[in-house]
Amino acid sequence: MLGRIWSLFSHDIGIDLGTVNTLVAVKGKGIVIREPSVVAIHKKTKQVLAIGSEAKRMLGRTPAVIEAVRPLRDGVISDFDTTEAMLRHFIQKVHQSPGFASWRIPKIPRPRVVIGIPSGVTEVERRAVQDAALSAGAREAFLIEEPMAAAIGADLRIEEPDGCFVVDIGGGTTEIAVISLGGMVINKSLRIAGDEMDQDIINYLRMRYGMLIGERTAEEVKIDLGSAIQLEKERETIVRGRELATGLPKSIKISASEVREALSSTLNQIIGAIQEVLEETPPELVGDLLERGIVVTGGGALIRGFDKRLSDETKMPVWIAEDPLTTVVRGCYKLLDDLDLLSKVRVTGGLK
Repeated sequence: MLGRIWSLFSHDIGIDLGTVNTLVAVKGKGIVIREPSVVAIHKKTKQVLAIGSEAKRMLGRTPAVIEAVRPLRDGVISDFDTTEAMLRHFIQKVHQSPGFASWRIPKIPRPRVVIGIPSGVTEVERRAVQDAALSAGAREAFLIEEPMAAAIGADLRIEEPDGCFVVDIGGGTTEIAVISLGGMVINKSLRIAGDEMDQDIINYLRMRYGMLIGERTAEEVKIDLGSAIQLEKERETIVRGRELATGLPKSIKISASEVREALSSTLNQIIGAIQEVLEETPPELVGDLLERGIVVTGGGALIRGFDKRLSDETKMPVWIAEDPLTTVVRGCYKLLDDLDLLSKVRVTGGLK
């Protein structure tokens, strides 16, 4: 009862704390924040200068005294203080509407927060996420594993005995899980995902063309030309960077087929891990999975032709979730309205 009263005075929120992007959904309002997980800080004073989109624009362009950093790597916190500052910024931003500006006053209750985390993190890493959220201003911080959040966000019937198969390809991790009766029967967490695809493109251009590009340019190339199968019409784009031999600016034209070649190793590892999970799935659930198929979420789901490639290699139907970039945060958001389900699926493992 007290929690319900407090919720009238604070915005309970769901957070997809991603390696590349952080999404925030507010109970009763939906998704209100989509910002890059980037923070710009002054090296000497440690003062936070910018967070989110503004900080991302600084990547690779800062003077010596300013550093633009991503405080999460491979889905886990690599810089606690910076992550706390980023979470505090987003929580404050949610509460900046009239009547909520003074949320930090003790008499004004702080928000309840549900956060999606990779399924393969250690208890120490889980504790770091929870502590960062509490330090940033949360009243309570509940953790839910990302494949479970993605399944809930994709409207899969996770509490039924029929199995469902979800693959969430984010920026730092790829989460693979078979879910039945409200729990994960089998799951695998790979620290191979969108970031590795960006690095694949950087390495390819360095080795083949002797040109160096930054992470931001590589991400743009991946989004523009990335594919898992040969396309009917192979597109091309101009990429600008620095020639390694001379240090001078250089521009080249690359095709979708070259980007596909660059991404092949990472995509093969992801597909191989999915096949391994299928091989370990109990026979009773395989029939359900053949009927219901594999649901792919996350930014990696937008790689052109990935669903067809995965279907060909697993001999199973594959479909992309609606708005795959937001499935995890939508799952967290739905749990704010279903506290009974939250109590069943939240991560405990020694956490309060």
